[in-house]
This record gives sequence, structure tokens and C-alpha cells, in this order.
Amino acid sequence: MKHRIVVLGAGYAGAYVAGNLARRLSPADTEITVVNAVPDFVQRVRLHQLAAGQDVEAPQLADVFAGTGIRLRVARVTAVDPEHRLVAVADADGGGELGYDTLVYALGSHGGVDGVPGAAEHAFDIAGRPSALRLRERLDGLGDGGRVVVVGDGLTGIETATEVAESRPGLSVTLVARGELGARLTAGARGHLRRACDRLGVTVLERTSVEAVEATRVLCADGTALASDATVWTAGFAVGPTAAAGGLEVTETGQIVVDRTMRSVSHPNVYAIGDSAHAIGDNGRSLPMSCSSAGCTAVQAIEAIVGRLTGRKIANTKLVYTYNHITLGRRDAILQLVDDEGQAKPKYLGGWKSARIKAVLVALSRWAISYPTLGMPKRKRRLAAATNAADATAEKAVATAEKAAA
Repeated sequence: MKHRIVVLGAGYAGAYVAGNLARRLSPADTEITVVNAVPDFVQRVRLHQLAAGQDVEAPQLADVFAGTGIRLRVARVTAVDPEHRLVAVADADGGGELGYDTLVYALGSHGGVDGVPGAAEHAFDIAGRPSALRLRERLDGLGDGGRVVVVGDGLTGIETATEVAESRPGLSVTLVARGELGARLTAGARGHLRRACDRLGVTVLERTSVEAVEATRVLCADGTALASDATVWTAGFAVGPTAAAGGLEVTETGQIVVDRTMRSVSHPNVYAIGDSAHAIGDNGRSLPMSCSSAGCTAVQAIEAIVGRLTGRKIANTKLVYTYNHITLGRRDAILQLVDDEGQAKPKYLGGWKSARIKAVLVALSRWAISYPTLGMPKRKRRLAAATNAADATAEKAVATAEKAAA
């Protein structure tokens, strides 16, 4: 019987892992199934561009995985049962269950709007393609002088505010920052960011907390009411409850707790990557939710899965977060290097060169999804004969430890 690998989610991390496993493991021993809620690949790092009105390609996953032998199941994951190695899905035909021997959990995150009255009902987020398209439609309906309020001064908030302001100069754009704008940047980079906002006409409100969102205004803690025809919520991201509900060990945020190889500490047949994983980087700190983290956790998971299934030594790849790269429209950006403590290094690169570098990196990420053998061995490895027995032994050990702890 073939070893069944199921990958949940086909974002940057999930699609990359699936493609690499398909190219590195022999199809005589393995079958790989990818479950994704939509049939296309979503370039999440470009959704702020899509919302602003630009064309952003959404390749069909069937084309992305063509020739790899990967089975694509377009369905929504409704539950995971790691004790019985089952995944429940819902699709146009009603859904069903998928069994697995190895599970890769890459369902990512969504806009975190919980806890602020009215945010879920009245604010837009750009964590997914459908929500970004809804915001785009709303902006299309606003005439000159339409008011857009972006809540959140993280990377996504800054990129969204500047992108909308540049693409739609007739709109009035306000960025609400809880603290100082660009607080994680050096003084020089902060100055560059402020000049970019001034150039694009973005009004910045610093040290301002939002208490509620209504249909036509945003209410701040200091009593200020900001008129808004379209409120965009970018103040954080959250993961879904599926992993926790299935009994996997998770953090308070719902992220799956993994070891150095991205393997669940509670269920050894489950690997978590990207925003779904609570992974500790080489600096001893948890990796932030980011495209960079998705990349390094995906590479480590590939090495671990291939190594364990084929009986080979598992390589420890780098788990590092080295820079923040913020686009400020299409012709400007800030590249800020950070040290091992997550603090900004003295120098930064700003302007069109930084924007060009970001564009190239995004294009390479998109290319790597369809060509996952870049820099990777092409030899297809056969599975070790004792793989399934080893998995069963590992699970038994975990169960014994849990019983002893109880």
C-alpha cells in the first residue's frame, strides 16, 4: 500500500512542499493529495495590489501541479482527526473524508477582526482573494473624495494604504497607527516612510486605538470619529480553530506547536508550516507570520519528511527572519535588515531599487511554486521498508507518554 501524504492548503508554503515531495519521492511508494478551498493559487503577498485595482495573476492549481502526479481536491477542510488519521472536507458534492499517513498542515491565517465591535461586519480585510475583490469592488464605486480608512500600521497596513493612494489618487486615505509609524524601522527608514506617505497624500494618525467600526465611520479611543466609506482592517492575523478542535497541541493563538523539523510535538504524523506553525527560529524566538517564515518552514518540513520516509539523515535548514520589505506603491519600497534579536540594523535601502528587488523576490516565489525543483535534488527516493512501522512506534510512544502524564 502506498504511503498517503495529504497537504492541507496550497498557498506559498503548501504548494511548494507538495511539489517538492512529488519530485523527490518515488510515485511507486507514495501518493500526494493537496486539499485547497479554491481552484487557483492565490498570491497573497500581492492582494493589496489586487484590492487597489491592479491585475494580479491567479494560476489554476491544476496547471501548477500538472505533470507532478499530485491529486488536487478542491474542498474546504472542516475537521482533522489525527488519532484516526482522517481529514473531513466539504465540497460541491457534499464532501467526505480523506485518510493519510503523513499530514502537512498549511491552512495559513485570516484577518484577525475578533474583539473589536463592528469590525467583522463593516470592515474589509485583504487576507484572502475574495475579500480583496470585495474591497476592490467597493473602491470602484467610490467617486473622487471617497474616504478610505486603513486600520493597522504593520507591513500589510502600510502597503495597503500606500498602494490604494497611488492607484486611486482621487480617494482620501487615512492610516491609523496604534503606536509610532514604522516603529520597527531605523530612524532613516521611518523618515523615508513618512516622506512616502506625504508624497502619496496618506494621512497618518499615530498612537491611536480603534474601539469600534461602524458602516460609515471608525470610532477611536480618544473620542475621534473618522468618516469612512471603506474601512480596511489589517491589525493582525489569526489562525482557524481546526487544529485545536482536532486535539493537536496548539498555542493560545491556535498555531500548532512543532519541533525543530516542523513535526507536531503531540502527533508525529503531522507537520505544520507557515502561519499555521508555532516554530522557534535559530535565534530562539518564535518565527513571525510572514512569507519569509513560510519559505523556511516549508524547506525544513520537506527535508524532514523525505528524510524520515526514506531512512536518511534529516538536515537542519536555516530558520531565520532577516529583513522587513515594505512596498510603498509600485515605484518605492523599504528594505530593512534585522538582527538576531529582531531589531532593525542601522542601514536600510529605500526607493526604486528596493521596489525592484521586492518585485523580483515576489516573482521568484511565484515561479518556485510551479518549478519546485529549483536548487533541489531531482532523484526520486524510494521509501524505507520500515517507515510505517516506525510511524506506529512513534505514535505509541506519544500515547504512552500522554497516559503517564495523566
